[in-house]
Amino acid sequence: MAGLCTELKQEVLRKSLHCLIALAAPLAEFGNTTVIVLLAAGAFFYAMAEVLRLKGRRVPIFSTVSSITVKAARKREAGFIWGPITLATGAIASLILFQKPVLDAAIYSLAFGDGLAGLVGRLIGRLRPAFMRGKSVEGSLACFVAVLISVFIVFEDWRMSFAAAGMAAFVEALPLKESDNIAIPLTVGFLSDLLFF
Repeated sequence: MAGLCTELKQEVLRKSLHCLIALAAPLAEFGNTTVIVLLAAGAFFYAMAEVLRLKGRRVPIFSTVSSITVKAARKREAGFIWGPITLATGAIASLILFQKPVLDAAIYSLAFGDGLAGLVGRLIGRLRPAFMRGKSVEGSLACFVAVLISVFIVFEDWRMSFAAAGMAAFVEALPLKESDNIAIPLTVGFLSDLLFF
């Protein structure tokens, strides 16, 4: 039971940090380049913290970043923890490729769709078909609902919202590990771009 509580706390911390990427959308009002630079600097700083952690070196501010990452890490994540890097990469790619409002849809899909999928999957995920390789139907449904709502708030168009939500849930269900942080915003962004313009 204690192990389950620890795992749930880790997932809540992990997905809370994951949802923070949603701030990239409103910050893009000040210019995509500014947000790209901030995210790239954050990813670089994080990578340095991870390298120092893996080498066993304790540098105060870097150690704090790494300790948060380790607390949020899943059991399967040994060595360098790639999640924050792929999260920043997905957001940066969206900022480069898309303009508002498509950018907002892509970022919110990453933040809330992927974020809630993992949390719901860990909390209540019971249906885990073999083809989903450990992911749950409940998590994919949570992704669908979160993206449906997020994209509808952006576009106020149910047709587009259902299409984006279906795409995000499909991609989230694939066994991509941390690469879904890149795949989800890009697929939702390209689909939204195609339907919106």
